Amino acid sequence: MSKKKKKHKHHGVRIGNRRAFHDYHISEKMECGMELTGTEVKSLRAGQAKIDEAHGRILDGQLFLMGMNIAKYPMAAEGMQHNPTRKRRLLAHRRQIRELEKRCTQKGKTLIPLAVYFKKGWAKCEIGIAEGKQAHDKRHTLKEKQAKREMDRASSKRRR
Repeated sequence: MSKKKKKHKHHGVRIGNRRAFHDYHISEKMECGMELTGTEVKSLRAGQAKIDEAHGRILDGQLFLMGMNIAKYPMAAEGMQHNPTRKRRLLAHRRQIRELEKRCTQKGKTLIPLAVYFKKGWAKCEIGIAEGKQAHDKRHTLKEKQAKREMDRASSKRRR
């Protein structure tokens, strides 16, 4: 018998951007590595980051994450601390970056971080190509969620 491959789950902290799914239509997702300093990694492992206001940008053929706030690590000396809101480079293949650049140059499209997590010890960022929602789209999404919840409740009562 052959051994079954383990599906790798995200261990530890997963910092999600719930606001992105509320404010934007996400058309495509991609996983990138992150270039971080030592104190940033320690703060991320402690779950001390905010990605609600962050966005991606392509500068000189490189992918960067702007506006992400990783809190200072309290155990480190002041000289070893990082700048909490610096731009962070995301690691992706050149062809992936070129493809993202083509898609994001269209009117109304932007790069939004959806989650930051660790996978096999490496910091990863899931980014998505997003297009802004109108107010009526947001209301429609909320109605769909509420209807789904009600159907789930009704079906769980039947199982009992």
